[in-house]
Amino acid sequence: MTCPCGSEKDFEHCCALIHSGQQKASTAELLMRARYSAFVVANIDFLYNSFHPSTRRFQNKQDIKSWATANSWMALEIVKSTQQTVEFKAQYKDEDGVLQIHHEKSNFKELQGNWYYVDGRLIN
Repeated sequence: MTCPCGSEKDFEHCCALIHSGQQKASTAELLMRARYSAFVVANIDFLYNSFHPSTRRFQNKQDIKSWATANSWMALEIVKSTQQTVEFKAQYKDEDGVLQIHHEKSNFKELQGNWYYVDGRLIN
């Protein structure tokens, strides 16, 4: 399958390598792409573990799983990316089949050579 992150590479040679730990996300944008792909394939452990340690304790794996599996993920658009922020639009169909767009500016931090998602602000 083509990687959901939008790279046009095969999933197994793209985000799956990051999900499995065989490769690190070398930038905040690559981690964002890998996180989006993790929502598509419902890789809850990756999503949970890619939260920054300072914010991870506020996350709940069951809530992450519910959000990931309740929606049908359609496409990811990177609007703007800097060293520590990524603005993106994730298109998905909700439980009622209605097309939604999750538009967010996310903050990332690097810690000991690994990038982590810290938090994000929704953009209307």
